[in-house]
Amino acid sequence: MTRQIFIHLSTKDVPRAQAFYTALGFTLNPGFSGENHICITISEAIQLMLSAESAFATFSPRAICDTSQFLEVLNCLTCSSRAEVDSLIQKALQAGGTTVEEAEDHGFMYQHSFLDPDGHAWNLFHMTGTL
Repeated sequence: MTRQIFIHLSTKDVPRAQAFYTALGFTLNPGFSGENHICITISEAIQLMLSAESAFATFSPRAICDTSQFLEVLNCLTCSSRAEVDSLIQKALQAGGTTVEEAEDHGFMYQHSFLDPDGHAWNLFHMTGTL
């Protein structure tokens, strides 16, 4: 069995979230999408579920994180090259995302981060060596 990961995040605006993530080049999975939820395929093993805050709140008794003040999680995604990191950052910025820091080159790893329109953090990195 190949394990998959489903990242599940809240969104204030489902259509805006769909437009943002499809602008990055990811695809909508209509089989798991509807009025209050969308599923974005990032890779064969990674799916991103985005649910309207009202629907997301039904999955846990805990409060939804205020991402304007707090970092809920840093989702880290590998890229095939430095160029792909830079390209995804540019697409994120053009689609309404923001960056909070400059790209970093550590020699063995190049990275840059963005926040989506809901404030969810993504770190993109390309490693030239192995750990």
